[in-house]
Amino acid sequence: MDMVSAFSEVRKERFSWRNWSPARRREALWGLGFISPWLIGFLIFYLAPMIASLVFSTMNFELTKPDGATFIGLQNWQRLLNDDTMWLAMSVTFVFAIISLPIGMISAFLLAVLLNSANLMGRSLFRTLYYAPTMVPLIASTLIWAQVLNPSDGWINRFIEIFGFDVRGVDGLRWLNDPAHPNLVFIAYSFIGLWTIGNAMLINLSALQGVPSELYDAARVDGASWLNRLWSITIPMVSPVIFYNLVLSVIGLLQYFIVPWVLTGGSGDPEGRTMFYMIHFFKQGFIFNKLGYGATLAWLMFAVALVITVMLFGSARYWVHYAGDSRS
Repeated sequence: MDMVSAFSEVRKERFSWRNWSPARRREALWGLGFISPWLIGFLIFYLAPMIASLVFSTMNFELTKPDGATFIGLQNWQRLLNDDTMWLAMSVTFVFAIISLPIGMISAFLLAVLLNSANLMGRSLFRTLYYAPTMVPLIASTLIWAQVLNPSDGWINRFIEIFGFDVRGVDGLRWLNDPAHPNLVFIAYSFIGLWTIGNAMLINLSALQGVPSELYDAARVDGASWLNRLWSITIPMVSPVIFYNLVLSVIGLLQYFIVPWVLTGGSGDPEGRTMFYMIHFFKQGFIFNKLGYGATLAWLMFAVALVITVMLFGSARYWVHYAGDSRS
């Protein structure tokens, strides 16, 4: 018997239920019992809806006419490829992600570094203040930002006017709906996104507090500057947490919906710059009641998110450092 066959026999004997002792069987049953609530929830609320949506993507299914659902094969996918609005929505989502992702990631990390500094007075107070906005419901905070960015009386335009720029009024700087400068809305939405970086900041802060102080002391003895310590010690040591925030942020941006929906109602103004992918999906599935085509849109986004996530995990081996990792 060769080594592969021997290993196969040992593995089969180890994982065979009939070869387990009564005590091990009881332990396995207790384990299954404890995780059964999660398993049942996963099967009912995640796996079953995913299978149903995959079936719907092959059907002409309208919410208002559930009895009239018919099987149409891959016609929804063919329609998807010829849907100009889908391509617009996908491009808008990616452009906004490219702009917003580095702003949010860098701001959350630098803010955590600042709030972790031993030289900052009132650290606990500032940590609370920066995290507090995340406790405000997103719809309420979006409406608040709509007034902050108001072209006539918003605080942002009032502040800019201090420096001598005439940006107020109808012909002024219209952050959320300026046909002359439609890309300005991406900057405005990035501002709104900074309002909710408290979670990422807190996760980064917890990682920074886990970096051994001995590493910084040794670097100071060697004459390393603050920037060198940040680049050579801090970032590598907290890179797993940075990677975690990166994956969550990318998936969150691909699902960007609430802010543009509250501010525009799904109109896409200005010039289609707020026609995000999830808005297009929501309108097709739940406004126009084309649930079959909506399911197809959902599966496309799932595939895109999966590919990007796999690529991120593939890149992680080159820049994410884990404790005990033997890679050179």
